[in-house]
Amino acid sequence: MNTGIVKITPELLALVGTGTANSLMPFSREIFLLDIVVAGTTYCEKIYEVEPELTPSTVLRMIRQPQNKYDELAIGIHYKDVRIGWVPRELNEVISRLMDAGKEFFCRIEKVAEVRSWVKINAKIYMVE
Repeated sequence: MNTGIVKITPELLALVGTGTANSLMPFSREIFLLDIVVAGTTYCEKIYEVEPELTPSTVLRMIRQPQNKYDELAIGIHYKDVRIGWVPRELNEVISRLMDAGKEFFCRIEKVAEVRSWVKINAKIYMVE
């Protein structure tokens, strides 16, 4: 009779120890870094389509975009498959370098407001450690 909680197999050890996106991260935590206003929402063609879904606590993906012709340190902010904006240029250098080194980041929406014809999105940036 096996008295362990989980039978340890080579496959399980490989999954736990790889450190890849598909590996288990039992001790991960969110580390708050910055408050931002998402830049460039006026350039998102689908912003008014997704705006009703952009509510406080919604998690947004951050995707590094080093081939961006305007900013080699660019980090896109995505809701589902829509890039809704960018990390502001004046705040992206350290985060982009950490992303290039393999660190994971995400945003969480704090507040969404329409200011004239601009969708203003306040968010917090977190690092996953």
